[in-house]
Amino acid sequence: MHVLPLALHGQVRALQKADSIAFFADGENLNVLQGFLKWSDPGSLLIHHLTKQVMDLYEIRDREIAQLKSAAGWKKRQEKVKARLMELVGPFPEKTPLNARITGTIKREGYRIDKIIYEAMPRYFVTGLLYVPDNTAGHLPAVLNVIGHNQESFRNPLYQLINHNLARKGMIVFAIDPPGQGEHVQYFDPTINFSSIGYSVIEHCYFGNQCSLSGSSAGRYSIWEGMRAIDYLLSLKEVDPERIGVAGFSGGGTVTTYISAIDERVKVSIPSSWATTDRRLLEIKGLQDSDSFFPHQLAKGITVEDFLEVRAPKPTLLTFNSRDEYLSIQGAHEAYIETKAAYKAMGKEDNLEMADDDSRHWVTPRLRMAIYKFFMKHFDIAGDPVEENLELLSEEELNVTPTGQIATSYGGDMIFDVNKKESEKLILDLERSRKDIEKHLAQVITKAKKLSGFAAPSPHDEPPFLTGRYQRTGYSVAKYAIMGEGDYPIPILLFTPNDNTSKHPGMIYLDSKGKINEANPGGEIEKFVREGYVVAAADVLGVGETKNTLANREGTADAGNTAMVIGRSVVGIQSADIIRVVDFLKSHSDIDATNIRAIAINEMCIPLFHAAAFDPSIKDVTAIGAPLSYRSVVMNRIYKLGLIPTGYKGTGLPYELDFNSTIAGVLTGYDLPDLIAAIAPRRVALIDPNDYALESAPVETTREEMEFPLLVYSTKGVPENLKIIRRDSVDTGAKD
Repeated sequence: MHVLPLALHGQVRALQKADSIAFFADGENLNVLQGFLKWSDPGSLLIHHLTKQVMDLYEIRDREIAQLKSAAGWKKRQEKVKARLMELVGPFPEKTPLNARITGTIKREGYRIDKIIYEAMPRYFVTGLLYVPDNTAGHLPAVLNVIGHNQESFRNPLYQLINHNLARKGMIVFAIDPPGQGEHVQYFDPTINFSSIGYSVIEHCYFGNQCSLSGSSAGRYSIWEGMRAIDYLLSLKEVDPERIGVAGFSGGGTVTTYISAIDERVKVSIPSSWATTDRRLLEIKGLQDSDSFFPHQLAKGITVEDFLEVRAPKPTLLTFNSRDEYLSIQGAHEAYIETKAAYKAMGKEDNLEMADDDSRHWVTPRLRMAIYKFFMKHFDIAGDPVEENLELLSEEELNVTPTGQIATSYGGDMIFDVNKKESEKLILDLERSRKDIEKHLAQVITKAKKLSGFAAPSPHDEPPFLTGRYQRTGYSVAKYAIMGEGDYPIPILLFTPNDNTSKHPGMIYLDSKGKINEANPGGEIEKFVREGYVVAAADVLGVGETKNTLANREGTADAGNTAMVIGRSVVGIQSADIIRVVDFLKSHSDIDATNIRAIAINEMCIPLFHAAAFDPSIKDVTAIGAPLSYRSVVMNRIYKLGLIPTGYKGTGLPYELDFNSTIAGVLTGYDLPDLIAAIAPRRVALIDPNDYALESAPVETTREEMEFPLLVYSTKGVPENLKIIRRDSVDTGAKD
């Protein structure tokens, strides 16, 4: 029988419970790690474990860089890096007609501003402002200004000032709205006149998660929009194709490094306050926005420095501030020093410069002066680089579209729509593969291990560490720590019946709120112990006691993103931890090693599905509130996996983002229903499964998502071993 009857109703009810506390009325302290110096900061264990792997990869890269002494050596590395960049970023869409048009013009002293809208892809609109000097005799240099993470985009006073001065000094300037900013909001909600997700960075991360599941990235779209903007510039008779520049601040600085590395037409590049070295970014601030990295980039040996070095010896200026609250000045200096070696080897050391200032995250007057001078020098423009003041225009005056938003003026596709179309092809490939069941299931295991970054557990030198025990009526609760794949513990509460039975069935209990959520007397775990189970309630890495609490600027340093850059996932690490807990149970003489079951709640169902597919010794699985698929996240514009309401009112920060359940490129190989099918013929019970909005999935949706595993269980002659039980039918025992 499935592990359901006594605790089923309470488990479903527990889906809505508030977080429990570690201390119960009788003084029990069920925190396993508390009081131990070596584990005194358990909230940092996940990030530190991932960061160590980052440093290991950097050591490999450092050894490669140390060997580069000549121009030939650097050029050979550039070719290798260019190939890997295209693997990481591409493939790009085919170039289609821009269908660019001017929607309005503003006349200013010495130049005009044309309001431009173009199609980076068919029906995928981008808005921008083109600053054209009055004197266009001959061909003029042109600069693409890539805007940073600022909601109003090029309407912001800083960008107006920079664009004004570049134009006054004889440059054509094209400033475009990045995705999620200005008139390019991706999830625009007319009822609140803003994004339904939040301000620009939140949008970037939100659609970035959808892209990563499909094997793409958020940065790919920013790069493509910029490359198509250069296409537009080169279509203008006034533009000199040999004098194309790109500049950007903050997130725009990072995208500037991308475009400048990939697009050979860029002659001069000025990234300001960009992402600096991955090493220092992860050490000091933590990985941040989805468009500041590419999945698997460090696993492929590519770092931020490579985006700079691949340009050598083309003119590049780096600008930075010493007190930047988001980024690392140390990383900026180290990136400059390493990149300088490439320029020196190629005999163009003077083509790389760095200007810094002592300020917060900003483009200070000193840095703006450096930008003007550098462009004028390398574009061979005579004149005075001193900054001129500007009478600012309002946001409304600078809007390109009639309504102030692409979504409400022209509609068309957003990044979600493009990614959805690409994902549909992946889903179709999965459906084709599923027609050969046995071959497909064998491939699922292989691909799931690779894509999730799963590392099979190996014997650990350190035995389980007992940190305390409590006696309760009829059973004991022991506190153990077992070691994970690195230098981190997995806290476990082991509930053992005080009876004379020589062999007990074992159970793994995984709660997304942590092991203590139902560990109190009278809680759900106790009910299983009363049935005779030895229960191991575990906090796998990143959950409960080891939940990531390291803060960056607004929330926590995103462990899911950090795992992605090294070719791993939090899910893959957690699934291996679950198997370690299984092995821990099997090591006890009073447990029947052939009868170990597992229960997971909400997001913890995802690593459990992986663990059970990888380890056949997990006899049966009960998944409560499980997300049904990754497919549903990419196929629905608004999803809630990883979306945490903050309680803030207004539109700025309504959510925090925690994408620890993300697996980069998962849909290129498998989905959650494939893992469930791979568990067959062992028993699986899905209790009140959730849809993409983390709400109880309708019957029809559930059957559609579970069509393949239902077929597999039927084909194997055990259809009764896959049960789907709904919350509204618990009391009657009815099933879908």
